[in-house]
Amino acid sequence: MVEQANELILDILPLSAQTARLVRVYGTAPCVALPGTLPAPEGGSLALTELGDYCFSEKPRGLPGPEKTCRYEQAEDGTLRLTRAFGREAGGRARYSFDFDAPAASAQDDDLHPVCGNFLEEVSLPDSLRVVGSCAFYNCRKLRRLSAGAGELTMGSDVFLNCFALEDLIVRAAPEQPTGLFALVGSITEAVRALFWPVGEASPRAGLWYPAYWEDIEETPAHILLHTFSGQGYHYRQCFLENRLLPAEYDAIFPQGHDADDAAVMAMLCFDRLRWPWQLSAAAQGAYRDFLKANTGRVLNRLLKAQDMEGIKALLALDVMDADAFAEGAALAAKADNAGAAALLADAEHKKRAAAPQKKRYDFDF
Repeated sequence: MVEQANELILDILPLSAQTARLVRVYGTAPCVALPGTLPAPEGGSLALTELGDYCFSEKPRGLPGPEKTCRYEQAEDGTLRLTRAFGREAGGRARYSFDFDAPAASAQDDDLHPVCGNFLEEVSLPDSLRVVGSCAFYNCRKLRRLSAGAGELTMGSDVFLNCFALEDLIVRAAPEQPTGLFALVGSITEAVRALFWPVGEASPRAGLWYPAYWEDIEETPAHILLHTFSGQGYHYRQCFLENRLLPAEYDAIFPQGHDADDAAVMAMLCFDRLRWPWQLSAAAQGAYRDFLKANTGRVLNRLLKAQDMEGIKALLALDVMDADAFAEGAALAAKADNAGAAALLADAEHKKRAAAPQKKRYDFDF
Protein backbone atom coordinates (compact mmCIF):
# COMPACT_ATOMS: atom_id res chain seq x y z
CA MET A 1 0.00 0.00 0.00
CA VAL A 2 1.22 3.52 -0.85
CA GLU A 3 2.21 5.60 2.14
CA GLN A 4 2.19 9.28 1.23
CA ALA A 5 4.97 11.20 2.92
CA ASN A 6 4.45 14.70 1.53
CA GLU A 7 1.93 17.37 0.82
CA LEU A 8 0.44 17.40 -2.67
CA ILE A 9 -0.93 20.03 -4.99
CA LEU A 10 -3.55 18.77 -7.42
CA ASP A 11 -4.80 20.47 -10.56
CA ILE A 12 -8.33 19.31 -11.30
CA LEU A 13 -10.61 19.83 -14.30
CA PRO A 14 -14.29 19.64 -13.24
CA LEU A 15 -16.27 17.59 -15.77
CA SER A 16 -19.71 18.10 -14.24
CA ALA A 17 -21.25 19.17 -10.96
CA GLN A 18 -20.23 15.81 -9.44
CA THR A 19 -17.15 14.51 -11.34
CA ALA A 20 -13.64 15.69 -12.12
CA ARG A 21 -10.46 14.78 -14.01
CA LEU A 22 -6.95 14.92 -12.56
CA VAL A 23 -4.72 17.05 -14.77
CA ARG A 24 -1.43 17.35 -12.87
CA VAL A 25 0.14 16.52 -9.50
CA TYR A 26 2.90 18.42 -7.70
CA GLY A 27 4.87 17.36 -4.63
CA THR A 28 8.27 16.53 -3.19
CA ALA A 29 8.06 12.74 -2.73
CA PRO A 30 7.71 10.01 -5.38
CA CYS A 31 4.76 8.25 -3.72
CA VAL A 32 1.27 9.57 -4.38
CA ALA A 33 -2.08 8.61 -2.82
CA LEU A 34 -4.85 10.34 -4.77
CA PRO A 35 -8.10 11.39 -3.05
CA GLY A 36 -11.46 10.04 -4.18
CA THR A 37 -13.47 13.18 -3.46
CA LEU A 38 -12.70 16.88 -3.39
CA PRO A 39 -14.69 19.90 -2.18
CA ALA A 40 -16.46 21.50 -5.14
CA PRO A 41 -15.90 25.23 -5.77
CA GLU A 42 -19.64 25.95 -5.51
CA GLY A 43 -20.25 23.63 -2.56
CA GLY A 44 -20.81 19.90 -2.36
CA SER A 45 -18.15 17.52 -3.59
CA LEU A 46 -16.48 16.24 -6.74
CA ALA A 47 -15.62 12.58 -7.33
CA LEU A 48 -12.25 12.04 -8.99
CA THR A 49 -13.29 9.76 -11.86
CA GLU A 50 -10.60 10.30 -14.51
CA LEU A 51 -6.86 10.63 -15.02
CA GLY A 52 -6.19 12.98 -17.89
CA ASP A 53 -4.04 12.16 -20.92
CA TYR A 54 -0.31 12.43 -20.10
CA CYS A 55 -1.27 13.13 -16.48
CA PHE A 56 1.97 11.76 -15.01
CA SER A 57 4.09 12.14 -18.14
CA GLU A 58 7.13 14.38 -17.93
CA LYS A 59 6.03 16.22 -21.07
CA PRO A 60 2.25 16.66 -20.89
CA ARG A 61 0.26 17.75 -23.90
CA GLY A 62 -2.82 19.90 -24.15
CA LEU A 63 -3.09 20.90 -20.51
CA PRO A 64 -6.14 23.09 -19.81
CA GLY A 65 -5.42 26.63 -18.67
CA PRO A 66 -5.86 27.83 -15.07
CA GLU A 67 -9.14 29.51 -16.02
CA LYS A 68 -10.65 26.03 -16.52
CA THR A 69 -9.15 24.19 -13.55
CA CYS A 70 -9.21 24.13 -9.77
CA ARG A 71 -6.16 23.72 -7.56
CA TYR A 72 -6.19 21.86 -4.26
CA GLU A 73 -3.62 21.40 -1.53
CA GLN A 74 -3.63 18.00 0.15
CA ALA A 75 -1.95 17.74 3.54
CA GLU A 76 -0.11 14.67 4.77
CA ASP A 77 -3.21 13.60 6.70
CA GLY A 78 -5.32 13.74 3.53
CA THR A 79 -7.07 17.02 4.33
CA LEU A 80 -7.93 18.94 1.15
CA ARG A 81 -8.16 22.70 0.71
CA LEU A 82 -9.27 24.56 -2.42
CA THR A 83 -6.70 27.28 -3.16
CA ARG A 84 -7.63 28.35 -6.68
CA ALA A 85 -10.77 28.07 -8.80
CA PHE A 86 -10.95 28.96 -12.48
CA GLY A 87 -8.06 31.43 -12.41
CA ARG A 88 -9.01 33.12 -9.14
CA GLU A 89 -7.53 32.51 -5.73
CA ALA A 90 -9.95 30.94 -3.27
CA GLY A 91 -11.87 33.74 -1.65
CA GLY A 92 -12.50 35.61 -4.88
CA ARG A 93 -9.22 37.42 -5.58
CA ALA A 94 -8.00 37.10 -9.19
CA ARG A 95 -4.88 35.03 -9.58
CA TYR A 96 -3.00 37.80 -11.39
CA SER A 97 -3.80 40.61 -8.97
CA PHE A 98 -1.77 43.81 -9.06
CA ASP A 99 -2.78 44.85 -5.56
CA PHE A 100 0.69 44.98 -4.00
CA ASP A 101 -0.77 45.33 -0.50
CA ALA A 102 -2.60 42.00 -0.82
CA PRO A 103 -1.16 38.91 0.93
CA ALA A 104 1.19 36.73 -1.08
CA ALA A 105 -0.49 34.22 -3.36
CA SER A 106 0.13 30.51 -3.18
CA ALA A 107 2.97 28.96 -5.16
CA GLN A 108 2.95 29.55 -8.89
CA ASP A 109 3.41 26.77 -11.43
CA ASP A 110 7.11 27.52 -11.92
CA ASP A 111 7.75 26.98 -8.21
CA LEU A 112 6.12 23.55 -8.07
CA HIS A 113 7.76 20.16 -8.57
CA PRO A 114 5.61 17.94 -10.80
CA VAL A 115 5.26 14.32 -9.72
CA CYS A 116 5.84 12.72 -13.10
CA GLY A 117 8.25 10.84 -15.34
CA ASN A 118 11.24 9.27 -13.63
CA PHE A 119 10.34 10.93 -10.33
CA LEU A 120 7.17 8.85 -9.80
CA GLU A 121 7.63 5.48 -8.06
CA GLU A 122 4.27 4.55 -6.50
CA VAL A 123 0.71 5.71 -6.99
CA SER A 124 -2.57 4.78 -5.32
CA LEU A 125 -5.67 5.37 -7.45
CA PRO A 126 -8.94 6.13 -5.63
CA ASP A 127 -11.94 3.80 -5.62
CA SER A 128 -13.89 6.45 -7.53
CA LEU A 129 -11.62 6.31 -10.59
CA ARG A 130 -13.20 4.90 -13.76
CA VAL A 131 -11.10 6.22 -16.67
CA VAL A 132 -7.33 6.35 -17.23
CA GLY A 133 -6.38 8.59 -20.13
CA SER A 134 -3.98 7.79 -22.95
CA CYS A 135 -0.28 7.93 -22.07
CA ALA A 136 -1.20 8.75 -18.46
CA PHE A 137 2.05 7.16 -17.20
CA TYR A 138 4.12 7.58 -20.37
CA ASN A 139 7.86 7.32 -19.67
CA CYS A 140 7.42 6.79 -15.92
CA ARG A 141 10.45 4.52 -15.99
CA LYS A 142 10.75 4.20 -12.18
CA LEU A 143 7.09 3.49 -11.48
CA ARG A 144 7.17 0.14 -9.68
CA ARG A 145 3.82 -0.17 -7.91
CA LEU A 146 0.26 0.89 -8.64
CA SER A 147 -2.73 0.39 -6.36
CA ALA A 148 -6.36 0.46 -7.53
CA GLY A 149 -9.75 -0.07 -5.94
CA ALA A 150 -12.59 -2.42 -6.79
CA GLY A 151 -14.12 -0.29 -9.54
CA GLU A 152 -14.01 -1.27 -13.20
CA LEU A 153 -11.67 0.77 -15.41
CA THR A 154 -11.55 2.02 -18.98
CA MET A 155 -8.04 2.53 -20.32
CA GLY A 156 -6.76 4.79 -23.05
CA SER A 157 -3.92 3.82 -25.38
CA ASP A 158 -0.26 3.44 -24.36
CA VAL A 159 -1.09 4.10 -20.71
CA PHE A 160 2.07 2.40 -19.39
CA LEU A 161 4.36 2.93 -22.37
CA ASN A 162 8.01 2.62 -21.26
CA CYS A 163 7.10 1.80 -17.64
CA PHE A 164 9.82 -0.84 -17.50
CA ALA A 165 10.10 -0.97 -13.69
CA LEU A 166 6.41 -1.68 -12.99
CA GLU A 167 6.30 -4.88 -10.91
CA ASP A 168 3.16 -4.92 -8.77
CA LEU A 169 -0.49 -4.08 -9.27
CA ILE A 170 -2.28 -3.98 -5.91
CA VAL A 171 -6.03 -4.47 -6.19
CA ARG A 172 -7.80 -3.39 -3.01
CA ALA A 173 -10.59 -5.94 -3.42
CA ALA A 174 -11.39 -9.62 -3.03
CA PRO A 175 -10.39 -11.76 -6.05
CA GLU A 176 -14.01 -12.74 -6.75
CA GLN A 177 -15.09 -9.09 -7.16
CA PRO A 178 -15.30 -7.30 -10.52
CA THR A 179 -12.30 -4.97 -10.76
CA GLY A 180 -10.24 -3.03 -13.27
CA LEU A 181 -7.48 -5.66 -13.35
CA PHE A 182 -8.50 -6.91 -16.81
CA ALA A 183 -8.04 -3.40 -18.22
CA LEU A 184 -4.79 -2.84 -16.32
CA VAL A 185 -2.97 -6.02 -17.37
CA GLY A 186 -4.32 -5.60 -20.89
CA SER A 187 -2.35 -2.34 -21.07
CA ILE A 188 0.93 -3.95 -19.95
CA THR A 189 2.95 -6.33 -22.14
CA GLU A 190 5.85 -6.77 -19.72
CA ALA A 191 5.72 -9.25 -16.83
CA VAL A 192 3.74 -7.94 -13.87
CA ARG A 193 2.25 -9.35 -10.66
CA ALA A 194 -1.27 -8.65 -9.40
CA LEU A 195 -2.09 -8.94 -5.69
CA PHE A 196 -5.70 -8.97 -4.48
CA TRP A 197 -5.27 -7.24 -1.13
CA PRO A 198 -8.43 -5.87 0.55
CA VAL A 199 -7.97 -2.86 2.80
CA GLY A 200 -7.28 -3.74 6.42
CA GLU A 201 -6.06 -7.29 5.78
CA ALA A 202 -2.58 -8.34 6.81
CA SER A 203 -1.74 -10.19 3.61
CA PRO A 204 -3.06 -10.66 0.06
CA ARG A 205 -5.77 -13.19 -0.70
CA ALA A 206 -4.33 -14.09 -4.09
CA GLY A 207 -1.21 -13.40 -6.13
CA LEU A 208 -1.11 -13.88 -9.89
CA TRP A 209 1.64 -13.27 -12.40
CA TYR A 210 1.10 -12.15 -15.97
CA PRO A 211 4.20 -13.05 -18.03
CA ALA A 212 5.49 -10.84 -20.81
CA TYR A 213 4.40 -11.48 -24.37
CA TRP A 214 5.19 -10.20 -27.84
CA GLU A 215 2.79 -9.58 -30.68
CA ASP A 216 3.90 -10.01 -34.28
CA ILE A 217 1.84 -8.68 -37.17
CA GLU A 218 2.39 -10.06 -40.66
CA GLU A 219 0.67 -8.89 -43.80
CA THR A 220 -0.21 -11.60 -46.33
CA PRO A 221 -0.16 -11.08 -50.14
CA ALA A 222 -3.94 -10.65 -49.88
CA HIS A 223 -3.33 -7.71 -47.48
CA ILE A 224 -4.73 -9.62 -44.52
CA LEU A 225 -3.05 -8.89 -41.19
CA LEU A 226 -2.13 -11.99 -39.18
CA HIS A 227 -1.53 -11.54 -35.45
CA THR A 228 0.67 -14.04 -33.62
CA PHE A 229 1.66 -13.99 -29.96
CA SER A 230 4.90 -15.27 -28.43
CA GLY A 231 4.64 -16.51 -24.86
CA GLN A 232 1.63 -17.33 -22.74
CA GLY A 233 1.28 -13.85 -21.29
CA TYR A 234 -1.46 -12.86 -23.73
CA HIS A 235 -3.56 -15.93 -22.83
CA TYR A 236 -3.20 -15.31 -19.09
CA ARG A 237 -4.55 -11.80 -19.64
CA GLN A 238 -7.77 -13.17 -21.17
CA CYS A 239 -8.89 -15.13 -18.08
CA PHE A 240 -11.67 -12.75 -17.09
CA LEU A 241 -15.44 -12.67 -17.51
CA GLU A 242 -17.28 -9.41 -16.93
CA ASN A 243 -14.16 -8.08 -15.17
CA ARG A 244 -14.05 -11.04 -12.76
CA LEU A 245 -10.99 -13.27 -12.61
CA LEU A 246 -11.47 -16.89 -13.76
CA PRO A 247 -9.01 -18.90 -11.63
CA ALA A 248 -9.66 -22.29 -13.26
CA GLU A 249 -8.99 -20.89 -16.74
CA TYR A 250 -5.88 -19.13 -15.43
CA ASP A 251 -4.49 -22.33 -13.90
CA ALA A 252 -5.33 -24.39 -17.01
CA ILE A 253 -2.77 -22.45 -19.07
CA PHE A 254 0.30 -23.62 -17.16
CA PRO A 255 0.20 -27.32 -18.24
CA GLN A 256 -0.10 -26.24 -21.89
CA GLY A 257 3.59 -25.33 -21.94
CA HIS A 258 5.72 -22.32 -21.13
CA ASP A 259 8.99 -22.85 -23.00
CA ALA A 260 8.77 -19.37 -24.55
CA ASP A 261 8.30 -17.68 -21.17
CA ASP A 262 10.90 -16.46 -18.67
CA ALA A 263 11.56 -19.41 -16.33
CA ALA A 264 12.14 -17.07 -13.37
CA VAL A 265 8.75 -15.42 -13.89
CA MET A 266 7.05 -18.83 -14.23
CA ALA A 267 8.72 -19.98 -11.01
CA MET A 268 7.37 -16.90 -9.23
CA LEU A 269 3.94 -17.58 -10.75
CA CYS A 270 3.98 -21.06 -9.21
CA PHE A 271 5.27 -19.78 -5.88
CA ASP A 272 2.72 -17.01 -5.45
CA ARG A 273 -0.14 -19.24 -6.60
CA LEU A 274 0.83 -21.77 -3.91
CA ARG A 275 1.56 -19.10 -1.31
CA TRP A 276 -1.97 -17.66 -1.59
CA PRO A 277 -3.96 -20.63 -2.97
CA TRP A 278 -7.28 -18.94 -3.67
CA GLN A 279 -9.57 -21.44 -5.46
CA LEU A 280 -6.56 -23.59 -6.38
CA SER A 281 -7.45 -27.13 -7.45
CA ALA A 282 -5.43 -30.18 -6.37
CA ALA A 283 -4.36 -30.86 -9.96
CA ALA A 284 -3.11 -27.32 -10.48
CA GLN A 285 -1.39 -27.39 -7.12
CA GLY A 286 0.54 -30.51 -8.12
CA ALA A 287 1.72 -29.01 -11.40
CA TYR A 288 2.86 -25.84 -9.68
CA ARG A 289 4.69 -27.75 -6.93
CA ASP A 290 6.56 -29.90 -9.42
CA PHE A 291 7.84 -26.87 -11.32
CA LEU A 292 8.67 -24.98 -8.14
CA LYS A 293 10.68 -27.90 -6.75
CA ALA A 294 12.92 -27.74 -9.80
CA ASN A 295 13.26 -23.94 -9.70
CA THR A 296 13.53 -22.90 -6.04
CA GLY A 297 16.84 -21.22 -6.80
CA ARG A 298 15.15 -18.80 -9.21
CA VAL A 299 12.60 -17.85 -6.57
CA LEU A 300 15.19 -17.50 -3.83
CA ASN A 301 17.37 -15.32 -6.05
CA ARG A 302 14.49 -12.91 -6.61
CA LEU A 303 13.46 -12.89 -2.94
CA LEU A 304 17.03 -12.26 -1.83
CA LYS A 305 17.41 -9.33 -4.22
CA ALA A 306 14.21 -7.84 -2.78
CA GLN A 307 15.32 -8.69 0.79
CA ASP A 308 11.92 -10.30 1.21
CA MET A 309 12.34 -12.34 4.39
CA GLU A 310 8.61 -13.05 4.65
CA GLY A 311 8.71 -14.47 1.15
CA ILE A 312 11.63 -16.73 2.06
CA LYS A 313 9.71 -17.98 5.10
CA ALA A 314 6.69 -18.68 2.87
CA LEU A 315 8.86 -20.65 0.42
CA LEU A 316 10.29 -22.75 3.23
CA ALA A 317 6.78 -23.38 4.60
CA LEU A 318 5.81 -24.97 1.27
CA ASP A 319 8.41 -27.72 1.90
CA VAL A 320 9.59 -27.98 -1.70
CA MET A 321 13.36 -27.88 -1.12
CA ASP A 322 15.63 -30.93 -1.10
CA ALA A 323 19.30 -31.17 -0.12
CA ASP A 324 20.53 -29.78 -3.46
CA ALA A 325 18.07 -26.89 -3.24
CA PHE A 326 19.23 -26.05 0.28
CA ALA A 327 22.85 -26.07 -0.88
CA GLU A 328 21.99 -23.74 -3.76
CA GLY A 329 20.04 -21.51 -1.40
CA ALA A 330 22.95 -21.29 1.05
CA ALA A 331 25.26 -20.24 -1.79
CA LEU A 332 22.79 -17.59 -2.98
CA ALA A 333 22.36 -16.23 0.56
CA ALA A 334 26.13 -16.03 1.01
CA LYS A 335 26.50 -14.22 -2.33
CA ALA A 336 23.82 -11.76 -1.26
CA ASP A 337 25.54 -11.33 2.11
CA ASN A 338 22.22 -12.03 3.82
CA ALA A 339 22.99 -13.69 7.15
CA GLY A 340 19.33 -13.75 8.17
CA ALA A 341 18.31 -15.70 5.08
CA ALA A 342 21.23 -18.08 5.53
CA ALA A 343 20.11 -18.77 9.11
CA LEU A 344 16.52 -19.42 8.00
CA LEU A 345 17.67 -21.88 5.35
CA ALA A 346 20.05 -23.69 7.72
CA ASP A 347 17.36 -24.00 10.39
CA ALA A 348 14.79 -25.32 7.90
CA GLU A 349 17.25 -27.86 6.52
CA HIS A 350 18.14 -29.06 10.03
CA LYS A 351 14.47 -29.50 10.95
CA LYS A 352 13.78 -31.37 7.72
CA ARG A 353 16.66 -33.78 8.36
CA ALA A 354 15.59 -34.31 11.96
CA ALA A 355 12.05 -35.13 10.87
CA ALA A 356 13.18 -37.62 8.23
CA PRO A 357 12.80 -41.31 9.25
CA GLN A 358 16.02 -42.77 10.57
CA LYS A 359 17.49 -45.94 9.15
CA LYS A 360 17.32 -48.94 11.48
CA ARG A 361 20.59 -50.01 13.04
CA TYR A 362 21.36 -53.53 14.12
CA ASP A 363 23.73 -54.45 16.96
CA PHE A 364 25.30 -57.93 16.66
CA ASP A 365 27.34 -57.68 19.87
CA PHE A 366 25.77 -60.53 21.92
